[in-house]
Amino acid sequence: MAKFSSIQDLDRFRDQLIQARDPKRKIISVCAGTACKAYGSDELQTALREELATAGMSDVDVVEVKGTGCRGFCERGILVTVFPEGVQYQQIRPKNAKEIVERTVVKGEVIEEFMYEDMNSGKRIEKHDDIPFYKKQLQLLMGNNPMIDPKAIDDYIALGGYQALSKVLAGMKPDGVIETIIKSGLRGRGGGGFPAGIKWKSCREAPGDKKYVICNADEGDPGAFMDRSLLEGNPHSVIEGMIIGSFAIGADEGYVYVRNEYPLAVQNLTIALKQAEEYGLLGDNILGSGHSFRIHINRGGGAFVCGESTALMASIEGFVGEPRAKHIHTVVSGLYDKPTNLNNVETWANVPIIINKGVDWYTAIGTGDVSENPWGGSKGTKIFSLVGKVNNTGLVEVPMGITLREIIYEIGGGIKDGKKFKAVQTGGPSGGCIPESKLDLPVDFDELTAVGSMMCSGGMIVMDENNCMVDVAKYFLDFLRHESCGKCVTCREGLDQMYRIVDRITKGEGKEDDIDLLEELGETVAEASLCALGQTAPNPVLSTIKYFRAEYEAHIRDKACPAHQCQPLIRYVINDNCNGCHVCFKRCPQQCITGEVKGMHEITQEDCIKCGICYESCKFDAIDIVTGDEKPRIAALHGDQPQA
Repeated sequence: MAKFSSIQDLDRFRDQLIQARDPKRKIISVCAGTACKAYGSDELQTALREELATAGMSDVDVVEVKGTGCRGFCERGILVTVFPEGVQYQQIRPKNAKEIVERTVVKGEVIEEFMYEDMNSGKRIEKHDDIPFYKKQLQLLMGNNPMIDPKAIDDYIALGGYQALSKVLAGMKPDGVIETIIKSGLRGRGGGGFPAGIKWKSCREAPGDKKYVICNADEGDPGAFMDRSLLEGNPHSVIEGMIIGSFAIGADEGYVYVRNEYPLAVQNLTIALKQAEEYGLLGDNILGSGHSFRIHINRGGGAFVCGESTALMASIEGFVGEPRAKHIHTVVSGLYDKPTNLNNVETWANVPIIINKGVDWYTAIGTGDVSENPWGGSKGTKIFSLVGKVNNTGLVEVPMGITLREIIYEIGGGIKDGKKFKAVQTGGPSGGCIPESKLDLPVDFDELTAVGSMMCSGGMIVMDENNCMVDVAKYFLDFLRHESCGKCVTCREGLDQMYRIVDRITKGEGKEDDIDLLEELGETVAEASLCALGQTAPNPVLSTIKYFRAEYEAHIRDKACPAHQCQPLIRYVINDNCNGCHVCFKRCPQQCITGEVKGMHEITQEDCIKCGICYESCKFDAIDIVTGDEKPRIAALHGDQPQA
């Protein structure tokens, strides 16, 4: 590996890489993200190379098998793209390697049965960009993933990697870099959406010679994996952003605080840092500029609260990860009491794009006007983890300002099994639940906050008619009360008390004044807690009360769960469809079903534990789930396993 001593060395090397790469050379790009690895991505790559060797095409200059980063459509993994044609295959397994080599590589055929099948028309779609899941996306950060081996720095450089760093070191002043980031309107993608450039400026102007920059990769939201996938698939984009930030701020040392539960992200990041150092892109006198910078990896122990800046810094220092009061902000006194700038993975990855493309290009994407006020809009793209009761799940990168309806119905393909949409929760466990009436809401920082939710890191959980919103609030309260560090009485005791009340309600033990009490407690916890965990933790409860108050009232007044999910409030009842097949009788673990073969059966309610085995076993729609004083309905929710 060559070590570059100047910007010119790097530019010459990039030119050599580009010239040496034949654009017509065939590349079999195999997604090697965590989700696809679980399906056997490593084994598929091995099988493809073996089949190529058998076909006499083992020379990588002829055909290369490349393990690359996440493409987003995780439920369709393993994803395989064949270049230069751009054909995308889905749900590939190692057993398919022989057919791909023989038909696609050797004969040039497109294998129709491996292509995406449109759920509406049944049409097979060949190219990545034509698949509905990708059509409305704008993949600024994830778009290069199919072409980059995260363990090969040359791939990143050949696609323009570290060009932004060269531009900065060649002719920009630190203040000029900061001004560019301010004018771009880039807001932090990890929480409250604070303008990144303003934070950089405050840190640069803080007194002291020693300064730090930190990348927050402590992604703790249930179901969220945006930062993990960026670090796994394109770690150099984050590294380059951090180097540029360190130059602008005047820092010579940085940290990536990453969850220890992300072993592949840690592995790929470790390799990327080593390669960057060997190339002279990290360390002393980077590219002969006089600027020196080093990055360390710090593994977090899995505490959700360590996503908060002061708790994260305490953890790096070796102390218990709990927040402190920010009478003095971390940009002035942060890590080891030195000025410290912290941004999350996605924020840092945006920096090289802004430097390369320019402010005017970047601000044309998104909402609002940031020309006079960096808080005046939401610019660029945002990666969301789209999960739940939606047909297409995975990571989606969309321009700010796209509506929830477009994300859920056009990218996500609508609600599973033809069910009715009920709500979408954005912003992770501390986010709010947004109802159907708000589906045309533009997705940006300010609009989400206005309806009682937030952007945060980008979790997006879709719920349908069978989700009980009281039970949803209970789930997130349970998560948050256990993740609270316990430092604040309001957060420690308030969340626990809120959970107890909601738990009572789901058991049919709610009181008439419980809703008002929950609202009062929620407001107190939000106002009196020290950090953002406590300040936002009541959101799931407050938003569900605001938009789904009738469900709370049904649980309390009617002792009924309209969604048929809260176990203490539901009953399994055998209806007139029963033909006495005796299957439910045989499978009931409590032996609480009575009846003769070919005769009508009955469930003894006092002994029923509501496990749902009878419901799942019945093939004749003879068992209904009812709640309150509701009459039995034939197959009301057949096909859905009741929640425990």
